[in-house]
Amino acid sequence: MHPIIDRMKVILTGATGMVGEGVLLECLENAAVQRVCSVSRRSCERTHTKLREVLIPDFRDLGAVETMLSGYDACFYCAGISSVGMSEAEYVVITYDTPLAFASTLSRLNPQMTFVHVSGAHTDSTEQGKVMWARVNARA
Repeated sequence: MHPIIDRMKVILTGATGMVGEGVLLECLENAAVQRVCSVSRRSCERTHTKLREVLIPDFRDLGAVETMLSGYDACFYCAGISSVGMSEAEYVVITYDTPLAFASTLSRLNPQMTFVHVSGAHTDSTEQGKVMWARVNARA
């Protein structure tokens, strides 16, 4: 096995959601993953020797937990929310501003990190369409 793969440490957001939970389960079962740090607003309510949870109220403010987010190889950003009932401004904060701030902090702490932003199908790469969630997701 490749030495980098042998010791992979992963940060995951969205472990309480459908996609994030699937990524979490795959990481926990994968022998190449040494550690998984789940960053979330609430617990995923799982225990595993590889799993560490970091609970924070706002993904844009990581100052208090930065020391816990150093030394990682990859991040799967799976956090998200439905746009139903939200204004575009509210949705932009959650779907664009928040992952961008999170990624910026992780990039500073882990310059060699691979960051995977899980978005949605059928996003609008022109960012000009009438469907708000598709424009915002494509921008992210």
